[in-house]
Amino acid sequence: MKDVQFGELPFLKYDCHVETCVYSRDGTSFAVALSDYTINVYATSNWERTWILSGHCDRVNNIASSPNGGRIVSGSRDTSVRVWDVAAGDCLYIFIGHTREVYNVAYSPQDNVVASRDDDGTVRLWDLESGDCRSIISDCDHISDMAFSPKGDAIALGSWDCRVRIWDIASEEFCSILIGHTSRVTIIAYPAQGGLLISKDSVNVARAWDVETGACRHIMQGDQYAVLSPKGNQIAFYNMISFLFKNEVVLWDIETGVCVRRLSGYKQEICSVAYSAQGDQIVSSGGNNEVYVRVWDVETGECRQTMTGHTEKVREVLFSPKGDYIASASSDKTVRLWNVGSGSSRNISNHHSRGVIGLKYSPKRNQVASCSQDSTIRLWDAETGACGLMLTGHSGDVHQISYSPQGGHLVSCSDDRTVRLWDVESGTCLHTLTGHTDITGDVVFSSQGNQIASVSWDKTVRLWNVSTGECQHVLTGHSDIVRVVTYSPQGNQVASAGDDGTVRLWSVETGDFQHSLTGHSEGINKIVYSPNGNQIASASDDKTVRQWDVRTGVCSHIFIGHQEGATRVVYSPRGDQIASASNDKSVRLWDTESGECCHILVGHQQLCIDAIAYSPRGNLIASWSDFGEARLWDVATGDCVWNLKHDGSTKSVGLLNSHPFVWMSPDVDSFITGDGGGSVSRWDVIKEGGQYRVHMRWRSTNGQLTVEDACVQDVRGLSDLNKRLLKQRGATGEPSVRLREASTKVVTMASVVSKLKSSSSNEEALNTPLTPPGISFTGHSEQQTEQATDADNI
Repeated sequence: MKDVQFGELPFLKYDCHVETCVYSRDGTSFAVALSDYTINVYATSNWERTWILSGHCDRVNNIASSPNGGRIVSGSRDTSVRVWDVAAGDCLYIFIGHTREVYNVAYSPQDNVVASRDDDGTVRLWDLESGDCRSIISDCDHISDMAFSPKGDAIALGSWDCRVRIWDIASEEFCSILIGHTSRVTIIAYPAQGGLLISKDSVNVARAWDVETGACRHIMQGDQYAVLSPKGNQIAFYNMISFLFKNEVVLWDIETGVCVRRLSGYKQEICSVAYSAQGDQIVSSGGNNEVYVRVWDVETGECRQTMTGHTEKVREVLFSPKGDYIASASSDKTVRLWNVGSGSSRNISNHHSRGVIGLKYSPKRNQVASCSQDSTIRLWDAETGACGLMLTGHSGDVHQISYSPQGGHLVSCSDDRTVRLWDVESGTCLHTLTGHTDITGDVVFSSQGNQIASVSWDKTVRLWNVSTGECQHVLTGHSDIVRVVTYSPQGNQVASAGDDGTVRLWSVETGDFQHSLTGHSEGINKIVYSPNGNQIASASDDKTVRQWDVRTGVCSHIFIGHQEGATRVVYSPRGDQIASASNDKSVRLWDTESGECCHILVGHQQLCIDAIAYSPRGNLIASWSDFGEARLWDVATGDCVWNLKHDGSTKSVGLLNSHPFVWMSPDVDSFITGDGGGSVSRWDVIKEGGQYRVHMRWRSTNGQLTVEDACVQDVRGLSDLNKRLLKQRGATGEPSVRLREASTKVVTMASVVSKLKSSSSNEEALNTPLTPPGISFTGHSEQQTEQATDADNI
């Protein structure tokens, strides 16, 4: 049983496809329409199925809840509309009259009229007292959407003739026609308080109309789909065609007609978007390879939580009426349910929503910066693990970050081809540096902090002025992608390397080319200057590491021994040793004077070692694999003193510069790691009696629980919902290792939660068993502890 998330409820599994679902207005029931023509109704108190409503003889396209929550209406491909009593499970009305399949149904706010729209664009209004059809609206060119006014006295209709019409229900005639769209009107929505009407057409132009005067207040350029916030003050646009448009949710203020925020992070299509009832959160879902559900803070644009579990496209997401639960319906034939809390408990997690690519430490601020595939940068207090700021603005993976020597600025580069300069104190983006025409893969501050160097897949190096944001020099000469860039310790020279197999040295002041260091027969993955700046080392796919004399450009040593491409290279703090990592799963330590191999560090089981780093005192070296392994080595003996299995990350295509590991202050042996689950962790290394112990100081997490060889019968304190969820997740049958303590006492849920709390405290050491045999936690933040003790959800 793996990755059970805190707040997750048992999911609803079917043998056929889920068409649509809806909460009752009071939140007490939940209805799911299936492709077997039935509607399944559940009580949300225990998520037990109360009724299977059958009667339709073809697919149910749409269902809607009555204002009081006691009834639902359904529209079907069989051309009928049915009204159901949720409490009794009875069909109260069958409305016959449509000649084509019914696509949309809606209840009026007064609970006395039902509207239905069919495939030929005809709308019918049905009286719920008599069961009669009171109006047939078909005298306009194909009605494509409809919406009742907040008072229920009118219904607005959008049609293919580019017009918006308002139908007065009492007089049974049009009372207003709004003209302005130049293409088919596809979406209609009323804000809750009335006064305005929102319409969107097929070329993604949205208009906000004054209902009283018929005047158009604002025109907004949106996307394929639009969702109105409950308060009517904001509209969210998104699209489902990933290869044509940007994959983001764009928020517009309706009062001002201004775009206020962009929620970025998806690389493929966005399938569904919904606001919470309070309007302070948005939930979105993805398709194809991004089958997860995300919760966003509307005010800040921050992704608060990412829920996983679906295996196919998530077609629909919705909040419960109180905003404390989310339901997601997927093509994998499941509906998944999540408790996302309310009020302050909504801040479930401060972790990245995707894998951590890079980390940097600022000794001036005792702060750690992390960059991620989720397009964000987060700043962490290195002592406490508190996430102080999230820097948003990039629209693609953030590949690399670098602190200024003074610690006040941070620079980042991204898939979006830009370089951004940030103020660390406020989180403000000071400059967006544009000019590269392809992915920017590496960026670094000069040793004086007055210049930035960036490299790109466009084969160029650019030098930027920090104060003005202007590009001072464009350095050309590489014949292929430029992967890495670094300044000399003195700051007078910059070195670049990449897929053309050369290292090129440039003058910082003039941008003049100085040397081309040639000899590698394949691409170069990493370069680094020696501490004194006299040498430079390069690691290449040709399986070798080379050391060069910077002044003459002569290769002084070729370090041969790796059986596969060399991925990383780094100098020891004193410069007397070089460490290199390779796809052959080894790390090799080399003497820089003699060129001899001092130690071969083997033990990694996975293919690629993505990060190596000497500790500040040079006594330890760490190696890190994005595929789930970390090891700590004694430099003097070559012995492995610690290892860890972690959440591996999903690498971006062509990403060779990830480095989710950084040592901290030279005063203590502490380091920071990032993993594929989006977590950032601090570890402290203590040497006692010739032995090393490694403690986890803190960790930001995604609130997931992993249990191995678990049997539900062995755990006490579980609610029925807990048991159902754990059984769905595989915790059934006779275990090979029982969940029992050494004292043979049965493990209670309370003890599990207690240990879960302890795992995030500063005093617990990771090498001391925190859990009984068979249990391991992927981590848990203090903010999640409150939800972990909830009796109704894991």
